[in-house]
Amino acid sequence: MDMPLFPLQTVLFPGMMMPLHIFEPRYLEMVERCLEEKIPFGVVLIRRGKEVGGPAEPYSVGTAARITKVKRHPDGRMDIMVAGTQRFRIQELNPHARSYLTGQVRHYPVVNGDTRLALQQALRIRPKILAYVELLAKATGVKLPLDPLPEDPTTLALLTAIALQIPAPDKQRILALPGVPEMLDLGNHFLARELQLLRYMVESQPRIEQMVWGPTGYLFAN
Repeated sequence: MDMPLFPLQTVLFPGMMMPLHIFEPRYLEMVERCLEEKIPFGVVLIRRGKEVGGPAEPYSVGTAARITKVKRHPDGRMDIMVAGTQRFRIQELNPHARSYLTGQVRHYPVVNGDTRLALQQALRIRPKILAYVELLAKATGVKLPLDPLPEDPTTLALLTAIALQIPAPDKQRILALPGVPEMLDLGNHFLARELQLLRYMVESQPRIEQMVWGPTGYLFAN
């Protein structure tokens, strides 16, 4: 199918909600079309280019976004909320068909969520997710509520990818993987890395709080 595409500096996953502020004329036109025709648009991470004002080359795997809420401003701008639905892979870009980017896309389903390997990977990753949220709350000083983790490996893989506070290209790596076992395996790798960093941050906080500013830089207080 031919799908309107919205290149952004962030990654949308199936099941994820995302607020968007729409102000560029080309994307106002795109959203109006999607509302009128009741069709989704595709959110794709920018590989090269800019989010505003110019062309952008996207990664080939993205997620279809269904518009769930619209708030219109008197000057024409919109605030919308979208829900990620299904993954797709771009087959061909159509940069000149409309004022905004479109592309021929093909459905790219998340597979192998009910395999034994997926269940094993899910068991491995669950305690790391709980530890990650706990350490993240300690490091930021913000209480982070955590609902019971899903039993379904597919939902757990997507939740892990959404929750990880990692660079967008790393999130894109997870999104582009073919199946749930691979997504959980890479998510487990990123969780291990982030847990190590968070533990260092939490353990370093008391030491940093004891430091005072001196004429040559930071000094430890007595």
